[in-house]
Amino acid sequence: MSRLSFNHATAKFWDQGEAIEACAREGIGIGLWREPVAEYGLERTVAALDRTGVPVTTLCRGGFFTTGSRESIEDNKRAVDEARALGTKVLVLVSGGLPEGSRDVDGARERVADALAELAPYAGEAGVTLAIEPLHPMFASDRCVVSTLDQAIDLSLPFPAEQVGVVVDTYHVWWDPNLYPAIARAGAAGRIASFQVADWVTPLPAGVLTGRGQVGTGCVEMRRIKAAVDEAGYSGPIEVELFNDELWARPGAEVFAETVQAYAEHVAD
Repeated sequence: MSRLSFNHATAKFWDQGEAIEACAREGIGIGLWREPVAEYGLERTVAALDRTGVPVTTLCRGGFFTTGSRESIEDNKRAVDEARALGTKVLVLVSGGLPEGSRDVDGARERVADALAELAPYAGEAGVTLAIEPLHPMFASDRCVVSTLDQAIDLSLPFPAEQVGVVVDTYHVWWDPNLYPAIARAGAAGRIASFQVADWVTPLPAGVLTGRGQVGTGCVEMRRIKAAVDEAGYSGPIEVELFNDELWARPGAEVFAETVQAYAEHVAD
Protein backbone atom coordinates (compact mmCIF):
# COMPACT_ATOMS: atom_id res chain seq x y z
CA MET A 1 0.00 0.00 0.00
CA SER A 2 2.96 2.32 0.52
CA ARG A 3 3.35 2.54 -3.29
CA LEU A 4 -0.16 3.91 -3.79
CA SER A 5 -0.52 7.45 -5.08
CA PHE A 6 -3.84 9.21 -5.51
CA ASN A 7 -3.99 11.26 -8.68
CA HIS A 8 -6.03 14.37 -7.94
CA ALA A 9 -7.88 13.98 -11.26
CA THR A 10 -9.69 11.00 -9.73
CA ALA A 11 -11.63 13.48 -7.58
CA LYS A 12 -11.26 16.41 -9.96
CA PHE A 13 -13.47 18.89 -8.12
CA TRP A 14 -12.23 18.08 -4.62
CA ASP A 15 -10.33 20.88 -2.95
CA GLN A 16 -6.65 20.24 -3.57
CA GLY A 17 -5.70 21.05 0.00
CA GLU A 18 -8.20 18.51 1.32
CA ALA A 19 -6.84 15.90 -1.09
CA ILE A 20 -3.29 16.51 0.15
CA GLU A 21 -4.45 16.18 3.75
CA ALA A 22 -6.21 12.89 2.97
CA CYS A 23 -3.07 11.51 1.36
CA ALA A 24 -1.08 12.55 4.43
CA ARG A 25 -3.45 10.65 6.73
CA GLU A 26 -3.19 7.55 4.54
CA GLY A 27 0.59 7.88 4.18
CA ILE A 28 0.55 7.89 0.39
CA GLY A 29 1.64 10.15 -2.46
CA ILE A 30 -0.36 12.41 -4.74
CA GLY A 31 -0.32 13.13 -8.45
CA LEU A 32 -1.05 16.77 -9.22
CA TRP A 33 -2.35 18.69 -12.22
CA ARG A 34 -1.12 22.08 -13.30
CA GLU A 35 -4.52 23.79 -13.46
CA PRO A 36 -5.60 22.98 -9.87
CA VAL A 37 -2.10 23.85 -8.66
CA ALA A 38 -2.38 27.25 -10.35
CA GLU A 39 -5.85 27.80 -8.90
CA TYR A 40 -4.77 26.82 -5.39
CA GLY A 41 -1.49 28.70 -5.80
CA LEU A 42 1.92 27.18 -6.44
CA GLU A 43 3.48 28.57 -3.26
CA ARG A 44 0.48 27.56 -1.20
CA THR A 45 0.63 24.04 -2.68
CA VAL A 46 4.33 23.75 -1.89
CA ALA A 47 3.65 24.89 1.68
CA ALA A 48 0.91 22.27 2.11
CA LEU A 49 3.21 19.56 0.78
CA ASP A 50 6.04 20.64 3.06
CA ARG A 51 3.72 20.74 6.07
CA THR A 52 2.23 17.29 5.46
CA GLY A 53 5.23 15.54 3.95
CA VAL A 54 3.13 14.20 1.07
CA PRO A 55 5.32 13.38 -1.96
CA VAL A 56 4.21 14.48 -5.42
CA THR A 57 4.62 11.45 -7.67
CA THR A 58 3.86 13.20 -10.98
CA LEU A 59 2.77 16.53 -12.37
CA CYS A 60 0.31 16.46 -15.25
CA ARG A 61 0.73 17.63 -17.80
CA GLY A 62 3.06 18.92 -20.44
CA GLY A 63 3.13 18.12 -24.13
CA PHE A 64 0.71 19.10 -26.92
CA PHE A 65 3.66 19.65 -29.21
CA THR A 66 2.12 18.84 -32.56
CA THR A 67 1.16 22.38 -33.53
CA GLY A 68 4.85 23.20 -33.55
CA SER A 69 4.24 26.51 -31.81
CA ARG A 70 6.86 28.37 -29.81
CA GLU A 71 4.31 28.96 -27.07
CA SER A 72 4.01 25.20 -26.57
CA ILE A 73 7.75 24.95 -25.90
CA GLU A 74 7.70 27.85 -23.48
CA ASP A 75 4.68 26.46 -21.66
CA ASN A 76 6.43 23.13 -21.26
CA LYS A 77 9.45 24.87 -19.80
CA ARG A 78 7.13 26.47 -17.27
CA ALA A 79 5.72 23.03 -16.51
CA VAL A 80 9.24 21.74 -15.85
CA ASP A 81 9.83 24.65 -13.47
CA GLU A 82 6.56 23.88 -11.67
CA ALA A 83 7.49 20.21 -11.32
CA ARG A 84 10.80 21.16 -9.78
CA ALA A 85 9.11 23.56 -7.36
CA LEU A 86 6.67 20.85 -6.31
CA GLY A 87 9.47 18.40 -5.69
CA THR A 88 8.46 15.81 -8.27
CA LYS A 89 10.89 14.26 -10.72
CA VAL A 90 8.20 13.32 -13.26
CA LEU A 91 6.36 15.58 -15.69
CA VAL A 92 3.81 13.58 -17.69
CA LEU A 93 3.61 14.46 -21.39
CA VAL A 94 0.63 13.98 -23.68
CA SER A 95 2.01 14.60 -27.15
CA GLY A 96 -0.99 16.22 -28.84
CA GLY A 97 -3.12 15.12 -31.75
CA LEU A 98 -3.28 16.18 -35.37
CA PRO A 99 -3.23 19.92 -36.00
CA GLU A 100 -6.55 21.24 -37.24
CA GLY A 101 -7.13 20.22 -40.85
CA SER A 102 -4.09 17.93 -40.96
CA ARG A 103 -3.92 14.24 -41.88
CA ASP A 104 -0.13 14.03 -41.52
CA VAL A 105 0.34 11.65 -38.58
CA ASP A 106 4.03 11.08 -39.34
CA GLY A 107 4.67 14.81 -39.44
CA ALA A 108 2.92 15.27 -36.10
CA ARG A 109 5.11 12.60 -34.53
CA GLU A 110 8.20 14.29 -35.95
CA ARG A 111 7.20 17.50 -34.20
CA VAL A 112 7.00 15.58 -30.93
CA ALA A 113 10.56 14.37 -31.43
CA ASP A 114 11.72 17.90 -32.29
CA ALA A 115 10.12 19.30 -29.14
CA LEU A 116 11.74 16.64 -26.97
CA ALA A 117 15.13 17.50 -28.43
CA GLU A 118 14.72 21.08 -27.24
CA LEU A 119 13.13 20.32 -23.87
CA ALA A 120 15.11 17.30 -22.67
CA PRO A 121 18.28 19.21 -21.72
CA TYR A 122 16.19 21.84 -19.93
CA ALA A 123 14.39 19.14 -17.96
CA GLY A 124 17.66 17.42 -17.20
CA GLU A 125 19.10 20.58 -15.68
CA ALA A 126 16.01 20.82 -13.46
CA GLY A 127 16.21 17.18 -12.37
CA VAL A 128 12.88 16.41 -14.03
CA THR A 129 12.11 13.46 -16.29
CA LEU A 130 9.80 14.07 -19.25
CA ALA A 131 7.51 11.04 -19.16
CA ILE A 132 5.89 10.29 -22.52
CA GLU A 133 2.44 8.79 -22.05
CA PRO A 134 1.04 6.77 -24.95
CA LEU A 135 -2.73 7.07 -25.19
CA HIS A 136 -5.20 4.58 -26.64
CA PRO A 137 -5.38 4.91 -30.45
CA MET A 138 -8.92 6.34 -30.28
CA PHE A 139 -7.29 9.56 -29.03
CA ALA A 140 -4.76 9.84 -31.86
CA SER A 141 -6.64 12.44 -33.87
CA ASP A 142 -7.23 15.00 -31.15
CA ARG A 143 -5.04 14.27 -28.13
CA CYS A 144 -2.07 11.99 -28.68
CA VAL A 145 -0.38 10.66 -31.81
CA VAL A 146 1.77 8.39 -29.62
CA SER A 147 -0.41 5.30 -29.26
CA THR A 148 1.81 2.43 -28.13
CA LEU A 149 4.42 1.92 -25.46
CA ASP A 150 6.93 0.98 -28.15
CA GLN A 151 6.39 4.32 -29.90
CA ALA A 152 6.97 6.14 -26.62
CA ILE A 153 10.15 4.17 -25.94
CA ASP A 154 11.44 4.92 -29.45
CA LEU A 155 10.91 8.64 -28.85
CA SER A 156 12.75 8.47 -25.53
CA LEU A 157 15.85 6.57 -26.62
CA PRO A 158 17.83 9.45 -28.18
CA PHE A 159 18.01 11.06 -24.73
CA PRO A 160 19.43 10.04 -21.35
CA ALA A 161 16.97 8.01 -19.31
CA GLU A 162 16.96 10.61 -16.55
CA GLN A 163 15.73 13.19 -19.06
CA VAL A 164 13.07 11.28 -21.01
CA GLY A 165 11.09 8.22 -19.93
CA VAL A 166 7.67 6.69 -20.47
CA VAL A 167 4.41 6.21 -18.60
CA VAL A 168 2.74 2.81 -18.41
CA ASP A 169 -0.99 3.54 -17.98
CA THR A 170 -3.15 0.42 -17.91
CA TYR A 171 -6.17 2.21 -19.36
CA HIS A 172 -4.28 3.14 -22.50
CA VAL A 173 -2.02 0.14 -23.14
CA TRP A 174 -3.87 -2.96 -21.90
CA TRP A 175 -5.02 -3.91 -25.41
CA ASP A 176 -1.55 -3.85 -27.06
CA PRO A 177 -0.49 -7.33 -28.33
CA ASN A 178 3.14 -6.33 -27.76
CA LEU A 179 2.57 -4.86 -24.30
CA TYR A 180 4.59 -7.27 -22.22
CA PRO A 181 7.70 -7.28 -24.43
CA ALA A 182 7.43 -3.47 -24.52
CA ILE A 183 7.28 -3.26 -20.72
CA ALA A 184 10.38 -5.46 -20.50
CA ARG A 185 12.09 -3.31 -23.12
CA ALA A 186 11.24 -0.10 -21.26
CA GLY A 187 12.54 -1.57 -18.03
CA ALA A 188 15.77 -2.78 -19.57
CA ALA A 189 16.41 0.74 -20.85
CA GLY A 190 15.55 2.28 -17.47
CA ARG A 191 12.70 4.23 -19.06
CA ILE A 192 9.66 3.53 -16.85
CA ALA A 193 9.14 6.86 -15.13
CA SER A 194 5.55 6.34 -13.97
CA PHE A 195 2.97 3.57 -13.61
CA GLN A 196 -0.70 4.55 -13.60
CA VAL A 197 -3.75 2.33 -13.24
CA ALA A 198 -7.38 2.61 -14.34
CA ASP A 199 -9.81 0.05 -15.72
CA TRP A 200 -11.53 -0.28 -19.09
CA VAL A 201 -15.27 -0.77 -18.83
CA THR A 202 -17.72 -1.73 -21.54
CA PRO A 203 -19.93 -0.54 -23.02
CA LEU A 204 -17.97 2.67 -23.28
CA PRO A 205 -19.80 5.72 -21.95
CA ALA A 206 -20.76 8.51 -24.31
CA GLY A 207 -17.94 10.66 -22.95
CA VAL A 208 -15.08 8.28 -23.70
CA LEU A 209 -12.47 10.62 -22.27
CA THR A 210 -14.24 10.57 -18.91
CA GLY A 211 -15.15 6.89 -18.82
CA ARG A 212 -12.22 5.31 -16.99
CA GLY A 213 -13.36 2.64 -14.60
CA GLN A 214 -12.35 2.23 -10.98
CA VAL A 215 -9.70 -0.48 -10.73
CA GLY A 216 -11.31 -3.89 -10.56
CA THR A 217 -14.49 -2.91 -12.42
CA GLY A 218 -13.41 -3.69 -15.99
CA CYS A 219 -11.43 -6.05 -18.19
CA VAL A 220 -7.82 -4.96 -17.56
CA GLU A 221 -5.45 -7.60 -16.14
CA MET A 222 -4.21 -5.31 -13.38
CA ARG A 223 -2.09 -7.79 -11.47
CA ARG A 224 -0.52 -9.23 -14.60
CA ILE A 225 0.50 -5.79 -15.83
CA LYS A 226 1.74 -4.80 -12.38
CA ALA A 227 3.80 -8.00 -12.17
CA ALA A 228 5.35 -7.23 -15.54
CA VAL A 229 6.18 -3.66 -14.52
CA ASP A 230 7.69 -4.92 -11.25
CA GLU A 231 9.71 -7.54 -13.09
CA ALA A 232 10.97 -4.84 -15.46
CA GLY A 233 12.60 -3.18 -12.46
CA TYR A 234 10.14 -0.42 -11.64
CA SER A 235 9.55 -0.14 -7.90
CA GLY A 236 8.16 3.39 -7.72
CA PRO A 237 4.70 4.81 -7.01
CA ILE A 238 1.54 3.41 -8.56
CA GLU A 239 -0.96 6.16 -9.32
CA VAL A 240 -4.67 5.61 -9.58
CA GLU A 241 -5.79 8.13 -12.20
CA LEU A 242 -9.47 8.06 -13.15
CA PHE A 243 -11.39 10.41 -15.42
CA ASN A 244 -14.99 9.57 -14.64
CA ASP A 245 -18.02 11.86 -14.59
CA GLU A 246 -19.86 9.72 -12.06
CA LEU A 247 -16.92 9.80 -9.65
CA TRP A 248 -16.50 13.54 -10.13
CA ALA A 249 -20.13 14.08 -9.10
CA ARG A 250 -19.50 12.40 -5.72
CA PRO A 251 -17.79 13.82 -2.60
CA GLY A 252 -14.03 13.68 -2.95
CA ALA A 253 -13.46 12.03 0.43
CA GLU A 254 -15.85 9.23 -0.55
CA VAL A 255 -14.08 8.66 -3.86
CA PHE A 256 -10.72 8.69 -2.10
CA ALA A 257 -11.78 6.00 0.37
CA GLU A 258 -13.21 3.86 -2.43
CA THR A 259 -10.03 4.23 -4.45
CA VAL A 260 -7.79 3.17 -1.58
CA GLN A 261 -9.96 0.09 -1.01
CA ALA A 262 -10.07 -0.82 -4.72
CA TYR A 263 -6.29 -0.51 -4.97
CA ALA A 264 -5.86 -2.77 -1.94
CA GLU A 265 -8.14 -5.41 -3.47
CA HIS A 266 -7.04 -5.35 -7.10
CA VAL A 267 -3.51 -3.97 -7.34
CA ALA A 268 -1.54 -4.25 -4.10
CA ASP A 269 0.34 -7.43 -3.32
